[in-house]
Amino acid sequence: MNKKIGLFLGRFQPFHNGHLLVVEGMTKMCDEIIIGIGSSNAQNEPDNPFTAEERRDMIQNTLQSKDLIPMFDIRLMDFPDQESDIEWADHVLESVGDIEKVWTGNELTKKCFEGKVDIQNIVEVPGISSTEIRALMKSGGYWEEKLPNEVVKYLKSIDGTKRV
Repeated sequence: MNKKIGLFLGRFQPFHNGHLLVVEGMTKMCDEIIIGIGSSNAQNEPDNPFTAEERRDMIQNTLQSKDLIPMFDIRLMDFPDQESDIEWADHVLESVGDIEKVWTGNELTKKCFEGKVDIQNIVEVPGISSTEIRALMKSGGYWEEKLPNEVVKYLKSIDGTKRV
């Protein structure tokens, strides 16, 4: 019997409640979940303020607090940017092996994997996007309620608002 493996790709800058909802939904449909941290080589930039290690910590802390780790088979993998989108998609697929679906809400990511693997479209939760959260953090707005508590605590511990 084939194991249903789902790949959830994102930059997770930062990991928010919408991302958590996707992972929770994937636990009902996948035997194994791979969370792919995209642009893992990017950091200290306006769109990528956090390191791959920091993003991994945010995700892992959240999933452990929700008992998703170790209850479910969830792996985190880093995927640095490549010279081209085709090279990046090929690198991702080569690294993860045989997967059933790529889960994404990003149009460019969908294009990268079209015809290579099934795509599960993710619909953005209204009002929750990492771009919007970073803008709220920068302007002193209310961003905390859009993130899991573990991520809020983590971002405060690393002075995350100063990084955006």
